[in-house]
Amino acid sequence: MRRRKSKQILNYFFLLFLFGSITNLTFQNNQFLNLKKIIVSGLDEKENEDLKKKIYNLKLNNIFFINENQIKNVFETNSLIESYKISKIYPSTLDIKINKTNLLAKINKNGKILFLGSNGKLSEIFFYDKKLPFIFGKPKIQEFLDFKKILDESKFSYDEVKNFYFFPSKRWDVELRNNIILKLPRYNSKTSLNYVFDFLTFKNIRSNFTIDARIKNQIISYE
Repeated sequence: MRRRKSKQILNYFFLLFLFGSITNLTFQNNQFLNLKKIIVSGLDEKENEDLKKKIYNLKLNNIFFINENQIKNVFETNSLIESYKISKIYPSTLDIKINKTNLLAKINKNGKILFLGSNGKLSEIFFYDKKLPFIFGKPKIQEFLDFKKILDESKFSYDEVKNFYFFPSKRWDVELRNNIILKLPRYNSKTSLNYVFDFLTFKNIRSNFTIDARIKNQIISYE
């Protein structure tokens, strides 16, 4: 009796495996589920179209079996993408929503003017009408992003900045759009920035001054 039950269970497993394999094979080759349409949004129209073409060129087939890793490289090589979300709309559409990186500053790299994004990547852009600060010197990208975070947490607004100057000593100067230059110490930059902000407010200094805050608890100002 026990042996007969064991045989029955074994037969069930065999039939389940056989049926599952046939179904899976049919499902995988089902033309109804072949990728027919890709929707990309979030970038400029031309950039959306370029991405779409690159994904079509991967010759992806059945939408059910498409893995995000198959198209991951397409997104990682695009310096304008901050993040993205891929949704499968059955039976045959991929809907890709992109969050575009926020361009923060311009920098000269090997004679080329490049744009630095909040994703830490550099992009070559031929037309951009928004004014962005320029980075002078040779900071590592992460060094700039770390300093920007300090600036964002201070009383100053990033929109007030005209230029950044980075020195080999790892110290920053900041030039504001009203032509005030802030000379900051290497350490305690947030404290120094707030100290300078309060000083400018108290003295009602509006333009064309250099504010030297490199010495702790001391500010020197001159035209």
